[in-house]
Amino acid sequence: MLFSSIIFICYFIPILLAIYLGTGLRTGVLLLGSVLFYTWGEGAYVFLLAGLIVLNFFAAKRIVGSVGAVRVAWLVGAVAIDIGTLGIFKYGNFVADIVNSLAGSQLLGHARLRLPLGISFFTFQLISYLADTYRNRSDIEHSLARFATYILMFPHLIAGPIVRYSDIREELVSRHNDYDRFGLGLQYFIVGLCQKVLIANILAPMADYAFNLPSGDLSGLVAWSGILAYTLQIYFDFCGYSNMAIGLAFMLGFTFPKNFDHPYASRSISEFWRRWHMSLSFWFRDYVYIPLGGNRGGQFATVRNLLIVFFLTGLWHGAAWNFVFWGLFHGFFLLNERVWLGAQLRRLPSAIGWLYTILVVMVGWVFFRADGFAHGARFLASMFSMSDFSRRLVEFRILVNPEVLVAYVAGAIFAFPVLSSVLDRAGRARIIRSPRIAEERLDTGYVHRLPVTLLLVGFVLCCALLASTTLNPFLYFRF
Repeated sequence: MLFSSIIFICYFIPILLAIYLGTGLRTGVLLLGSVLFYTWGEGAYVFLLAGLIVLNFFAAKRIVGSVGAVRVAWLVGAVAIDIGTLGIFKYGNFVADIVNSLAGSQLLGHARLRLPLGISFFTFQLISYLADTYRNRSDIEHSLARFATYILMFPHLIAGPIVRYSDIREELVSRHNDYDRFGLGLQYFIVGLCQKVLIANILAPMADYAFNLPSGDLSGLVAWSGILAYTLQIYFDFCGYSNMAIGLAFMLGFTFPKNFDHPYASRSISEFWRRWHMSLSFWFRDYVYIPLGGNRGGQFATVRNLLIVFFLTGLWHGAAWNFVFWGLFHGFFLLNERVWLGAQLRRLPSAIGWLYTILVVMVGWVFFRADGFAHGARFLASMFSMSDFSRRLVEFRILVNPEVLVAYVAGAIFAFPVLSSVLDRAGRARIIRSPRIAEERLDTGYVHRLPVTLLLVGFVLCCALLASTTLNPFLYFRF
């Protein structure tokens, strides 16, 4: 079930909220609603998720109740099962293809495993819960129903943000709903819906057209138009989903961590990764980079640790070599900035730093979007070739209609903090109360109030477009 679907907007969420807010059984209603939400799209895989929830719930209890080697064994065993489950479903086909290729035969057969929705996200949440329990950074959850609600909560279940148990521990026990928070949640949800429907969905055909063209038919103009469309599409698609999730959480009485902070305004790759998919970046920092030693073991250890993190970041996004390359590609530039380039960028005008960053990011997106490394290399060659820009101009003009042009312009504007600056000047900023969450993982109460008329117009436009289309999946569902 998609957030950006008529059935969710007009039926599922109004009915669930009415029951949730109208009864005193909020945990039970939210848990049952989340089970229905996941079962709607995944069917029998809900039993796999239920099994992992029960396993990790009791493993955490054993970690708390044990000492020494037994405590470590429970942690390692539970994490191994979590990672093993993720590995089988997400990387089983990838490993089988490699083995079959090396063996020169179908040694492991042709069977294809279907990836359960959200497995990358809820696996990381389970691991963070176990790790924080082991480190005594968070109190253990004694209620299986509340723990299941934390993992299964439908706003973040499928595509994040990655919510840590400590972020919402108090709200799982007692949460406050009022008109102010509910209104803020509606605003977040509508803004995310507009990002998804009015920008990402409209630019998707242009990106698909460019990346589906045979290399011989791809001109430089179409290649650049396609990668620009995809650069905006993937940001507004994923940021839109995150904002909708945050909005739904506010309506339900929870506060989720911020996941994006205008990453395309960055002036270095290091800054980009502090702004892009922040919940994932901080997860890898806290549960991989720092446990490996971070930057405490000298330059060689720092390089090794960063490369491991970005190798895993690429692999987390997909079981294919082009994703691994994408991760290491970003890791190379981040390392370069640490050693030398970062100091040079700080001496240069900010416009040059921004131009360097957006060019590196766009080149990286080529390999992220491509069907494979070879396809990405051919697409990149087309971007920087001197081919005739008039080739396939008829098809190009058909795709780039006024609606697409408006989406390009709106995407280019709203990818930067332009709107927030305007609202600051208009005095439409306010402070809200929020639970204690690390400042780097949450916009700590500083929000902007959008005009109600603007929100209503955006919502009606989105519903009209959704009613005329049949499928608009979020890109990060595949991860």
